[in-house]
Amino acid sequence: FRLALIQLHVSAVKSDNLQRACGLVREASAKGAKLVALPECFNSPYGTQYFKEYAEKIPGESTQKLSEIAKECSIYLIGGRSIPEEDGGKLYNTCAVFGPDGALLAKHRKVHLFDINVPGKIQFKESETLSPGNSFSMFDTPYCKVGLGICYDMRFAEMAQIYGQKGCQLLVYPGAFNMTTGPAHWELLQRGRAVDNQLYVATVSPARDENASYVAWGHSTVVNPWGEVIAKAGAEETVVYTDIDLKKLAEIRQQIPILSQKRCDLYGVEMKK
Repeated sequence: FRLALIQLHVSAVKSDNLQRACGLVREASAKGAKLVALPECFNSPYGTQYFKEYAEKIPGESTQKLSEIAKECSIYLIGGRSIPEEDGGKLYNTCAVFGPDGALLAKHRKVHLFDINVPGKIQFKESETLSPGNSFSMFDTPYCKVGLGICYDMRFAEMAQIYGQKGCQLLVYPGAFNMTTGPAHWELLQRGRAVDNQLYVATVSPARDENASYVAWGHSTVVNPWGEVIAKAGAEETVVYTDIDLKKLAEIRQQIPILSQKRCDLYGVEMKK
């Protein structure tokens, strides 16, 4: 099946972001994409100072529009981190997924908050305004089961292992790595998660805006179960297409059967919730 990643240029105007995102979703659907993903924070600038201002409930204005466009195009739509979600007085970094009938299939709240300090390069603390999610998020399609993470979640190998154990064959991480961590770890982490678990990994970033307060790395990418990069964007706004070959995935797992060779008598990773 064909996967499309929309690397959107994000502005400060929510309505413009929504309109442009929906236009690119229509374009991707017209080119045969069955699963389309939007980037982290596609509907607002990325930064702790923006989260409260742009927050919405789910369902709300933005997710209603995503539901409508998924139904119009008859696709599975991963809404990136469409919005900071407001719920019960707390804010979450949330990704909503809609099916071809417009129904909400999954809602992933970012589990691992991006609190880092690289001296002289970048300091960021999502926990100043956001609360963490407390659950894994998977959804089924006629093609395969998909596991969701958001950006910093990709650094935690245990999460990807759980998804693999639960039958996921594709992991999608809407993310916005920056100009320090992007060149160092963006592709490396994707290839690691893919080859460790013998599945496809897709990441979808906002396009780079050099004038933003937080500059995203871009380079939305798809990696196959062999650890090969099979599609990759540059820094500009674009749509990345790739065909997910589940036969190839099955062949790799048969040739190197690490999933059945794990020594569960010696070690294990388990899902607690």
